[in-house]
Amino acid sequence: MSAKTPRPVATRLRNVPPTIFSEMSALAVRTGAVNLGQGFPDVDGPPSVIAAAVHALHGGRNQYAPGIGVPDLRQAVAAHQARHYGLDLDPDSQVVITTGCTEAIAAAMLGLVEPGDEVIVLEPYYDSYVATIEMAGGVRRPVTLRAPDFRLDIDAFRAAVSPRSRFVLLNSPHNPTGTALTCAELQAVADVAIEHDLVVITDEVYEHLVFTGSTHVPLATLPGMFERTLTLSSAGKSYSFTGWKVGWATGPADLVGAVLAAKQWLTFTSGSPLQPAVALALTEEPDFPSELAASLEQRRDLLCAGLAEVGLTPRVPEGTYFATTDIRHLGWPDGLAFCRALPERAGVVAIPTQGFHDDQEAGRHLVRWAFCKQPDVIEEGLSRLRVADMSA
Repeated sequence: MSAKTPRPVATRLRNVPPTIFSEMSALAVRTGAVNLGQGFPDVDGPPSVIAAAVHALHGGRNQYAPGIGVPDLRQAVAAHQARHYGLDLDPDSQVVITTGCTEAIAAAMLGLVEPGDEVIVLEPYYDSYVATIEMAGGVRRPVTLRAPDFRLDIDAFRAAVSPRSRFVLLNSPHNPTGTALTCAELQAVADVAIEHDLVVITDEVYEHLVFTGSTHVPLATLPGMFERTLTLSSAGKSYSFTGWKVGWATGPADLVGAVLAAKQWLTFTSGSPLQPAVALALTEEPDFPSELAASLEQRRDLLCAGLAEVGLTPRVPEGTYFATTDIRHLGWPDGLAFCRALPERAGVVAIPTQGFHDDQEAGRHLVRWAFCKQPDVIEEGLSRLRVADMSA
């Protein structure tokens, strides 16, 4: 009996490489390396929220939730947007609960983007952006945030717009650079969106994780932008429950409805007992995200100072979990080669960011480090780097 010919991956995914996070996290496990690569905390969020999830598990909230999300969480998300940003939302038509922000991104692309539509996206980009734009048949138009400052080039952003442009996929605070877009940069995006009638999809998962001297301003709060902005976020980063995968999309009813139209055929619903727990987090643990941000700022400073000490001076980020360094002076051909060698050389894992760029030269030698770990873990990683030979 002859073996079957392997079936090729569908065309829509052939240009999408496997996620680098799986490779590097597996490398960390195999080598026993300190994982300063993948962005997940090593301490859970508030105990009261965990207790609420346990209560929901024992309280019979284990069957399908409504596809749009349970009412108490939709109401809590609407109240959160009103409390922090002055946005008045109808929880029954302008909020949908998703399986993390990752599903919200996918559902937004599948629910809104027509084949051939151009999506302007900042690079380096979160890798799911590429996959979901490809799956929707869209065409990405990258605008590069360039080292060492990683600021938005307004002229480049304007130049990316063409007659086929329909959407902007915006991430601020920005993963992996840590840039928090300024009010002036956001206003420039708004001006272009209004001028060219673009819908803006904003990934704001790090909305509360901004540091001293910076603020997060949702694009939807700018004049003329609410009606053309779909805002995405989640509890994963703000409350240190990344594995729960509870997110949401908010905005005008037509845009939220498009997300729901796609989401119903992806997961339909998920995490029924987790949704009331996240509702409790938003309503009864409102101070946790700011306390987390203050702690992360201290750990950012610890990591950045240590990286500078070993000759890997980073750009100090304004938000998120991440700091970026340029490793070209070490002689490696690119960041991927450096990161694949680092676990054996130093017992540390980091993430190369070249795979998050269309402009390979802009990202070839950039490496991302995560500081969402406990100080002793960061110190251990830095101690290993201090004694390692990191040159090619």
